[in-house]
Amino acid sequence: MRILKYMIGGAVAGAAAAYFFGYDYLFSGISKTYLKGKTSAYIDDGNLFPSNPIATTSPILWEEDPEYNTHQLPEHLVEDLKHSKAAAFVVIRNGKILHEQYWEGYNQLSQTNSFSMAKAVTVMLLGKALEDRLIDTIDERFSDFYPEFKEKTYGNTVTLKNLAQMEAGLDWDENYNSPFLPNAKAYYGKSLIKAVFSRRFKEEPGTRFEYQSGSTQLLGFALKKALQQPLSNYLSEKFWIPLGMEQNAKWSTDNHGMEKTYCCIHSNARDFAKLGQFFLNDGKVDDQQILSSDFIEQMRTPTEKSENIYGMGLWINHDNPIKHYYFLGLQGQYIIMVPEHNMVIVKTGSYSNNPKNDRGRPDQVKFLVNETVQLFQ
Repeated sequence: MRILKYMIGGAVAGAAAAYFFGYDYLFSGISKTYLKGKTSAYIDDGNLFPSNPIATTSPILWEEDPEYNTHQLPEHLVEDLKHSKAAAFVVIRNGKILHEQYWEGYNQLSQTNSFSMAKAVTVMLLGKALEDRLIDTIDERFSDFYPEFKEKTYGNTVTLKNLAQMEAGLDWDENYNSPFLPNAKAYYGKSLIKAVFSRRFKEEPGTRFEYQSGSTQLLGFALKKALQQPLSNYLSEKFWIPLGMEQNAKWSTDNHGMEKTYCCIHSNARDFAKLGQFFLNDGKVDDQQILSSDFIEQMRTPTEKSENIYGMGLWINHDNPIKHYYFLGLQGQYIIMVPEHNMVIVKTGSYSNNPKNDRGRPDQVKFLVNETVQLFQ
């Protein structure tokens, strides 16, 4: 009986310490992962979090290529996809759906977590807000939106462009494995303000490239202040509806309705492919310019400080003979644009061990580009 009292007392003391030191989000993380037989975030966890809807009003189904699903993927490509726990593999050629294939019980309607592919969507919203003159300039300072940042070292100099290009100088360890680092607090915590606004800046913004989810979340906060409405509403009005998305989607939020702008748009592979086609079309839908082609070009132009691997929200590979750029999300979420072949490749899945030997770029992306172009050119 005494041992039981000590155990209960220890558990209570541990819980109290967790709350005192700001680690109370760990309980949410444990309940959403380990207690569900998972070891980390996963592509089907959308229903575990609050979310805002991203509505579509006039769905337009993909037109099928005459060769739609007539090609059988070679065995080594299928093996790679299965090994990486692929959920969906979709190929668009010349604006028409050419191939789609699903595994592990997923299908055309399955909505999965975009993870960090949402970073590029957040930058798209920045571009549209600039067009709509809700934000004056991409060089506007974050502290113009949140004056409390003027009191932080370097906080008065960081710009929206710094945030979009991952040159913010934020003290943020982009680690997905430790439950005690900022990504876990942002993902499982109740308040994104507490998770992100508490971080300091460790160096002068614009000094160097460092990929950080916290930077995109700060950009999201600036957008929220400028838009004066949920970002999901703006995304719906400016992109989801004009692009004729096939399904409503949703964007995970904290407990205060703030979108997790560094991640977590839950949609299907066919609609993710429409985002890719939108970039191939230089921001146009039919003859309507939805987003400035100049801004699109800025997003997909690699920066010098990233050593030519990152633009604004997009990863870029001009080293490969078949040049491409792409949205990238944790565990192998890709929307890949291959301009030379007018092709979009979408792969979703749940593989946590994708090697990134190419300066932070997943090896699988290049493999999928080379294999898919060879098969379908």
